[in-house]
Amino acid sequence: MQMQFISSSSSPPTIYSTPPSLPPPPNNQTKMPILIIIIIISFLLGYYFFLVLRRRQWGGASPKRRLPPGSMGWPYVGETLKLYTQNPNTFFNIRRKRYGDIFKSHILGCPCVMISSPEAAKIVLVTKSHLFKPTYPPSKEKMIGPEAIFFHQGDYHFTLKKLIQASFSPSAIKGSVTAIEKIVLEFLPNWENCNQVHTLQEMKNYAFDVAMISAFGHKKEIETEGIKCLYHRLEKGYNSMPLDFPGTPYRKAMKARKLLTERLRKLIEKRRESREDGGGGGGLLEIMMKAEKQKLNHNNNNNNNLSDSQIADNIIGVIFAAHDTTASVLTWVLKYLHDNVHVLQAVTREQEDIERKLQLEDNRGLTWEDTRHMFLTTRVIQETLRSASILSFTFREAVEDVEFQGYVIPKGWKVLPLFRTIHHSADFFPQPDKFDPSRFEVPPRPNTYMPFGSGVHSCPGSELAKLEMLIFLHHFTTTYRWKVIGEEDAIQYVPFPVPKGGLPIQIYPK
Repeated sequence: MQMQFISSSSSPPTIYSTPPSLPPPPNNQTKMPILIIIIIISFLLGYYFFLVLRRRQWGGASPKRRLPPGSMGWPYVGETLKLYTQNPNTFFNIRRKRYGDIFKSHILGCPCVMISSPEAAKIVLVTKSHLFKPTYPPSKEKMIGPEAIFFHQGDYHFTLKKLIQASFSPSAIKGSVTAIEKIVLEFLPNWENCNQVHTLQEMKNYAFDVAMISAFGHKKEIETEGIKCLYHRLEKGYNSMPLDFPGTPYRKAMKARKLLTERLRKLIEKRRESREDGGGGGGLLEIMMKAEKQKLNHNNNNNNNLSDSQIADNIIGVIFAAHDTTASVLTWVLKYLHDNVHVLQAVTREQEDIERKLQLEDNRGLTWEDTRHMFLTTRVIQETLRSASILSFTFREAVEDVEFQGYVIPKGWKVLPLFRTIHHSADFFPQPDKFDPSRFEVPPRPNTYMPFGSGVHSCPGSELAKLEMLIFLHHFTTTYRWKVIGEEDAIQYVPFPVPKGGLPIQIYPK
């Protein structure tokens, strides 16, 4: 019942009615979940209709328009979580048994086709490589630099590869043995004072120092210290989500990338002035600067010479390529040697024989020729590259609709040759789970062993990577014993597969 109020004035009483009660104001906390649900449902419906249209476009009755079998997984995320939260061998083998050597999936936001036979890998990487361009996720391309060799084909790529190979060919890196050995002899004694050595991180430091020599030469310059610091800031955001907001690792990394380019340009200008005065620097930077006047025919522009930004992008790209992968392989080498005592003993004997020879010859340092006689140690590295398969696959992108083994790979789809699956196939490597360096006493079958890729985009720095591993293993196995701490068989992905915790070890001088 409504209440009535009577005024106290002499005028006729006025009756005021209380307004009817109003509904409570909407609760924003209850609205937000409803809004989120509506957005999610709309996204899922849109994605569903997108897939339906995609199937109608590519999955018609005509066998010539047929996509490979497989699963695209969940909307947007596809099968990415499944790939990166389990042993990649398990992921690939389940799908290979279910669908065959070629199957479709959806990884890192991209529809893709995975291939797992040597013959198919050869087609994509070698014989028909012009139909499959190299590709990276856009955020990673921005961090490395869009003019880097990894992202190009044709004349520009051909010219860059010649320049990089000139810096990393055996004849070029022969002169780096002393400098690399010096790095090893400087940092190894520091391990003796540590209760625990984080192998992966120490190997990253080592590989980075070698990469800096390769990029800039043996001469120390003030600018290279600043470049080293900025690169480490860039690296911290490399595998982060590409969220370009203040405070995110991605934003910090991109800021470091911009400063890195500016620092490299200053070093390039300093090198130019030094050359005019009869000086120089060395490394890949010097080789690329000498090629400034070459016509690169990039993007069909015949007047386009090698610019400072192109030099900077490729220097950063080389450091990136020479860093994490080599460190991860060396970490696995120590793990496999630790777990296979008979192999470790044989490698140690080989290295001690070489060490005795050096002592008899006035206690000299290692030379290129010495590393050519490390036969067993080389096979250990080869077997580590196969067994660990640091690069499980590589990315290519179809530049047009491609008919492939009875299927169609649509333009823009990613194509992933599965190196790991090929390396772990019993058809090519009997008892693939066994660590057995002796299997490389005989060369493997063509296109079955591709730790550095294959074709025109294979890694030009493979010989340098093997050289720095051999030099490190010579001094480490002849000077120290080591013990792995913690879970010996666990693996983590950061993003390359490495022993859990980066293989913490304790070392003991012999």
